[in-house]
Amino acid sequence: MADHHLPGDPPVPLTLRRSARARRISLRISGLDGRVTLTLPSRVPDREALDFAREKEGWIRDHLAQHPECIDVDYGCVLPIDGQPRHVVAGRGRRVLLDLDQLTVPGAASGAKPGRRIQRYLQELARDRLAAASDHYAAALGRPYSRISLRDTRSRWGSCSSDGALMYSWRLILAPSEVLRYVAAHEVAHLAEMNHSPAFWATVRQLYGNYDGAREWLRREGNQLHRYRF
Repeated sequence: MADHHLPGDPPVPLTLRRSARARRISLRISGLDGRVTLTLPSRVPDREALDFAREKEGWIRDHLAQHPECIDVDYGCVLPIDGQPRHVVAGRGRRVLLDLDQLTVPGAASGAKPGRRIQRYLQELARDRLAAASDHYAAALGRPYSRISLRDTRSRWGSCSSDGALMYSWRLILAPSEVLRYVAAHEVAHLAEMNHSPAFWATVRQLYGNYDGAREWLRREGNQLHRYRF
């Protein structure tokens, strides 16, 4: 892949991707992070792809204007945890502390950015919450799972494999707690029904209750969780 920019105010980063299978230049804007990717055949020069992007500049900028801006997680920003806004503030000591309205992160005096430390903290918190929810629903279902893993997935919030392994996006810790629990119930239900049949959705409802609100929140607001860069 090669990185270029579409000139203007502001300049738009472009990622050029070559593919032996491509027959023409194609343009894609990620609905998750707004990344603009141009895929071009192996023998097409970069300048043709950049000319193509300039021809589509109006469409690209219109599309990006509708996309939420990314937020770099740093001291002073507001970060949702359990769906509640928390101000990221500098603190002393060694531990990251979560309060009702703020997240206190030590280390500001060293000049280090807090993003990576906050990410590690959130991943640990997400694992605790998702493991507890998965344990609860698996016990109610009467079917054990084999293991839990966390990833920063963009195409799905969770999955369940045929051998009972559960995978979740750690960014669920940013969502309201009822949404996190719904995803856990959804994936645990797959331990009994490896499909999305009426029987599966009946199992989700049996475990979680009325899931319509949580499911709609993910559909409407889920992409917002990917705007935070750590």
